Amino acid sequence: TPAPDIIHESAGHAPIIADTDYNNYLSYFGSIGAKAMFSAKDFELYEAIRKLSILKEAVDANDSEIAKAEKELRYINENMGEPSEMALLGRLHWWTVEYGLIGTLENPKIYGAGLLSSIGESASCMQRDVEKIWYNMDTINYAYDITKPQPQLFVTETFQNLIDVLETFANTMAFRVGGAESVMKAIDCKNVATAVYSSGLQVSGIFTDIGLNADDEVTFIKTTGISALAFAGKQLENHGKDYHKDGFSSPVGRLKSSLKPLENYSDEEMELAGLYLGNKTNLTFESGITVAGKVNNILKRAEKIILITFEECTVTEGNGNVLFKPEWGIYDMAVGDKIVSVFNGAADKDAFEEITLVSLEKTQQIVYDDKTLKLHQLYKTVREIRESGDHLAKLPDIFDQLRTNHRQDWLCALEILELVYHKKIYHQLERDVLIYLELKAAREADHRKLINDGLHVIKNPVSQLVVE
Repeated sequence: TPAPDIIHESAGHAPIIADTDYNNYLSYFGSIGAKAMFSAKDFELYEAIRKLSILKEAVDANDSEIAKAEKELRYINENMGEPSEMALLGRLHWWTVEYGLIGTLENPKIYGAGLLSSIGESASCMQRDVEKIWYNMDTINYAYDITKPQPQLFVTETFQNLIDVLETFANTMAFRVGGAESVMKAIDCKNVATAVYSSGLQVSGIFTDIGLNADDEVTFIKTTGISALAFAGKQLENHGKDYHKDGFSSPVGRLKSSLKPLENYSDEEMELAGLYLGNKTNLTFESGITVAGKVNNILKRAEKIILITFEECTVTEGNGNVLFKPEWGIYDMAVGDKIVSVFNGAADKDAFEEITLVSLEKTQQIVYDDKTLKLHQLYKTVREIRESGDHLAKLPDIFDQLRTNHRQDWLCALEILELVYHKKIYHQLERDVLIYLELKAAREADHRKLINDGLHVIKNPVSQLVVE
């Protein structure tokens, strides 16, 4: 796709956003993507793509630098390991938002922005050697290489189908599945994530440990470093990252011999279990974890018990391993039968004040020389003439400056030709510019298609380009 990226955005993404179904798909994709778990490898890939993109836009980058960056990107891409949720979502995004086709396999139409804004691939993608495949859940199995033309593309019959496939994939994600596999994704992520107990309590932090029973059900979770507790996306008072600066850990599951989850206990059942303020009690979970201490506080939300605070507390595993000692201070025990959801980031992002990843690879500010700045001024003058309809008499002089001082440029000449052609003025100038552009197209292979397409658009402003 072209650089600068604004061309890709305006020519590729912007036109199709007006479609209601497609707009709904993009919005839904964003909401799903915000919860997707990623891996450390995803960050490496992002950095490699960013580095290559910056080099390709840099005016002073040499071919060897670009080739090296492409090699590094390919190596990382080929050694990603098991793809994360974010990586799989990235594939769905690539094969739809960037490189999607709609219609039939025999006669598809382009809607992907990467294709719409690509001079070459928008034409070559319709050739028979580019395989056309129906878009469905199997699409997540197709990786992509941003440095090469795509060997296959995916066709959807409707934009609603994009939403249906995304919904099917979302049903496999950690934020909907929960459980041990989802917590393991959070541990692999090595970044802030949130685990949600069945009581609704949300634990945010960098997850580093998990306990499992014989059925691979979660019995214990642990974060390391700054952590926070929340409910319904709002941080609990006095349970922010300053208070839980050293991490958080707690059992998961039911009390031994209990017929119901602890979060659903009535006041009477709580009292029978010894869970009332000021009482010293001893809780044993089905997992074998015991919590012994003095009840300091019981926190409820939405008629569920979500957190019990203990003083003088000791927490041990069934094998005698000590998880918490009285001298460590107050112990906050999360309450919940299961981990029902795990998602990327903190539950209350504003309160947690997550530190956004800042790339070490900085963009380069282009410093233009005087000659280029003068060319920019010519473009500006032509645009002002187009918008105002005044000072058309300046066009011959502008063209003289172009062919004398800026012979590498072709686009400004096309703009001049478009103006005089449609206004039916300066016929000699029209002929001179046309001959100038036709000669450039014949001599400059890199610009031939661009110039010829421009000439076609000028003469056929409402017709579709025909690719020969």
